[in-house]
Amino acid sequence: MTDTDAVVRSFYGRWSAVYDRLATAPPASSWRRPTAESLRLGPGDTVVEMGCGTGANLPYLREQVGPGGRVLGLDLTAEMLQRARTVGRESGGLVQADATRPPLSGDLDVILGTFVVGLLAEPDAVVAEWCDLVGPGGSVGLLHFHASERRFAGPANALYRALVRVSSPSGARAAGAAAHHDARVRQAEDALAARASSCTTKCFAGGFLRLTVGQIGADDTGETNCSE
Repeated sequence: MTDTDAVVRSFYGRWSAVYDRLATAPPASSWRRPTAESLRLGPGDTVVEMGCGTGANLPYLREQVGPGGRVLGLDLTAEMLQRARTVGRESGGLVQADATRPPLSGDLDVILGTFVVGLLAEPDAVVAEWCDLVGPGGSVGLLHFHASERRFAGPANALYRALVRVSSPSGARAAGAAAHHDARVRQAEDALAARASSCTTKCFAGGFLRLTVGQIGADDTGETNCSE
């Protein structure tokens, strides 16, 4: 385990109960089903969520794949996964592992990375590996917060930047923390776009939450739909 892994596990371990309350509050739960519905899942598919946290998305993913499908949640922090088990959100299986070194092989249909690419030192390389894991015909989704480009979003963007600093597992409080986070997200999205034959983007939460889904090895054209 690297020093960075230890810091992330310690941070999210301390805050797992608070994180779960925020993750399941009505403002957050309102976009979880639309997220699952946007992942191009079908009955019997296998879907893995990288950075599943306390499992708030897992029941919605289960709805999409049905009883014949498989849902796997992967997270670095044991306390997060224990919380998921305690409240009955396993929905298939939970694995404590690093999203940069997932103990997975092929036969995956969809990978969803939730609030994780902004924490990675090399998000482009990690997303490229996820694309290899799903293979041709599979999909990779990236869900993350980011600064809004909408009009009159200045005050809300200031709050967003403050939240990124406060929630930084590294403890960094630099004024540029949000900019570094957004840059990593862009690297991840660029890496996905380079591998995908089509990408669909949807925005939620007033434009502060973006889901980008790339289909690997398909022949259709790209589409952008940034809407609530």
